[in-house]
Amino acid sequence: MIEALLGFLGVFGLAFLRVPLAVAMSIAGLVGLGLMRGWQPAYASTSQVIFETGFHYVLSVIPLFVLMGNFVARAGMAKELFTAANAFVGHKRGGLAMASIIASGGCGSSIATAATMTRVAYPEMKAHGYKDTLATGAIASGGTLGILIPPSTILVIYGIITETDIGKLFIAGILPGIVAITCLCLGVVFVTWRDPAAGPPAERFTWAQRFAAIRGIWGVAILFALVIGGIYGGVFTATEGAGVGAAGAFLFALLRGTLRPRVLLDILVESTRTTAMLFMILIGAMIFTNFINFTSMPGDLRDFVLQFSPHPIMVVVMMMGVYLMLGMVMEELAIVLLTIPVFFPVITGLGFDPIWFGILIVTIVEIGMISPPVGLNLFVISSAVCGGRHRPAGHPDRIPGHRAVAAGVHGLGFRGKTRCGYGISIPCSRSERRIARLMSDRRLS
Repeated sequence: MIEALLGFLGVFGLAFLRVPLAVAMSIAGLVGLGLMRGWQPAYASTSQVIFETGFHYVLSVIPLFVLMGNFVARAGMAKELFTAANAFVGHKRGGLAMASIIASGGCGSSIATAATMTRVAYPEMKAHGYKDTLATGAIASGGTLGILIPPSTILVIYGIITETDIGKLFIAGILPGIVAITCLCLGVVFVTWRDPAAGPPAERFTWAQRFAAIRGIWGVAILFALVIGGIYGGVFTATEGAGVGAAGAFLFALLRGTLRPRVLLDILVESTRTTAMLFMILIGAMIFTNFINFTSMPGDLRDFVLQFSPHPIMVVVMMMGVYLMLGMVMEELAIVLLTIPVFFPVITGLGFDPIWFGILIVTIVEIGMISPPVGLNLFVISSAVCGGRHRPAGHPDRIPGHRAVAAGVHGLGFRGKTRCGYGISIPCSRSERRIARLMSDRRLS
């Protein structure tokens, strides 16, 4: 147990020193294995993990879904979703903010969703006189839906690690996603009720214009039904479904005339970068997990939670508290890869459904994505909106977003409360601006 705790302390210490998390987990895992089992077995184990992760066929679903998301973003489908949602709710107070939330699902990445909706929705909201606090708060909160509503990269990786059916995870994420959208829209209603000037109404669309806007999203509907329906119906595997989705998104982008050679090159480069980042984190987490498995921590933790067996939900409550705190300072994929090897055996041992637990993790991590002191969605929006000069974090107008996500968690069966800072405005450092630009400039070009 002591060895595992020292390993976690080493990871967080290196991360605090701004060492990339993938490198920090790899160093901690390699050094821990070397000290416990000897350096030769540690080197052999590490090289085997790197080789097997890179050549694992099932993991090819990751770059395919990433490529699909990038094609969807460049094909203008996100703008069409926003236009369709705006046609029905834009004439209400805060309607454009609600439209940005409704159109935020299905990209697979929270960061990509926030970047895309900033480009699509923020200029519209500013043109209609929306306050920055509501506009950026709605985009940041809605951006978190990208990792909940399928196809979600986090759910794919969770399914691979825990050997849970990915199709069932995708279907399980739809209803909580709808609940989260509803709660976030109610949060916008509350903000505009308290301050009507924050989100003035836009022009009302005629029914003919609304039907025309709906016809514009046929590509999104077909692609979603083809991928999710095919995977859940057993027509093809998750990897094959990702390939079908990427090919379908490519054809849509090609037919719309948005796939110029320069754009195609940018999409391929961005997909390669994102995939490399994901695999680096995945390999680092696997190396660290090998070290944890050789310590007594899994068994000790299992014995510890046995005393909570009369009230197993309290174990889940404590785990969600850990995820909430980690979500404020770490990237969502790293959180899942770092904690699942420790928490998942405990959850299954207590008799909880692994699909329910996966959706619960994603929903809690969503809150951390917009919570200070880090909140990666805030970096992306800051870079797009004001060039990274100033990062709004924890504004009072974002509190309804936090509470709305928490209400969505409540609907899943977890009863808890979240808090965030009030009126905090954190200036970005030069390094933070560089991080924000790296994450968003390609997507916003």
